[in-house]
Amino acid sequence: MKRIGLLTSGGDAPGMNAAIRSVVRNAVWHGLDVMGFEQGYEGLMDGKCVPLDARSVGAIIHRGGTILRTARSERFKTEEGRTRALHQLTACGVDGLVVIGGDGSFRGAWELHKLGVPVVGIPATIDNDVAHCDMTIGCDTALNTALEAMRRLRDTASSHDRLFIIEVMGRNCGYIALHTALSGGAECVLVPERPFDIQKLCDGLRRSRASGKSYSLVVVAEGAISGHDLKLRLAECGGYDARVTVLGYIQRGGSPSAYDAALATRLGAFAVDRLLAGSSGVMASLECGVPREVPLPQTWEDRRGLKEELMELVERLSI
Repeated sequence: MKRIGLLTSGGDAPGMNAAIRSVVRNAVWHGLDVMGFEQGYEGLMDGKCVPLDARSVGAIIHRGGTILRTARSERFKTEEGRTRALHQLTACGVDGLVVIGGDGSFRGAWELHKLGVPVVGIPATIDNDVAHCDMTIGCDTALNTALEAMRRLRDTASSHDRLFIIEVMGRNCGYIALHTALSGGAECVLVPERPFDIQKLCDGLRRSRASGKSYSLVVVAEGAISGHDLKLRLAECGGYDARVTVLGYIQRGGSPSAYDAALATRLGAFAVDRLLAGSSGVMASLECGVPREVPLPQTWEDRRGLKEELMELVERLSI
């Protein structure tokens, strides 16, 4: 193996640049050339590649986003698109590929693996919805961003005796919502994985007020219900006049936390090592703190799931 390719795909996540830096510098240390493909699989199909070396990835470890930029691609889901991508890899002299992204990115990587391209994935998504890894790159930063916002909103909620709804990201996975609620002391958390009863929520808020609590915080993942829809339902069910804050894309930006930067650095280097060892169709992972490779299909076929005891703990401590 003389030259490897590198791309970031799907939603951006804090720490992607740290992973890019680690992949490039470890590859250079091993005497490999590196080509970076811009705009994910879209750029790969169009041959949008740039050479990367140790200097071109200097001073990016602390930056959010991705210097290679990213995009979602419907074109790559077709046989014609994947064939075009394979042609571009061959034309660029790429002997192996590192894909940084989440579930959808890994499915694309698996298709290239089936076409004979040596490929290793690195899990980077704020949702933390990839199985068989301690945490995905970007999740810790996003969680801390959400927690900081919640702490600020608590000051206003307590000053005005208000009910606040905080909507965080999580279309299919409630990890950020659950851990924001748990670490921020919310009265309730709503997640996509678990149906909720609006009457039970109203009753819980009512008990909190009866016990002397003057304000309340409810955290909701976007995939469970939108914050504004929940506001309407709380008004209909319990007569509550809630204030809604939607954190949105602010959770995906900013410098990575120390944990995310270190995680990305370890996984980036490990991905290159696995390519050189002859591995393909696998994800570079830290599981229980130990680097290991996981077959890509297991990352989406096995469900990560939320810990029920944590959901129950939020409810138990909301009194």
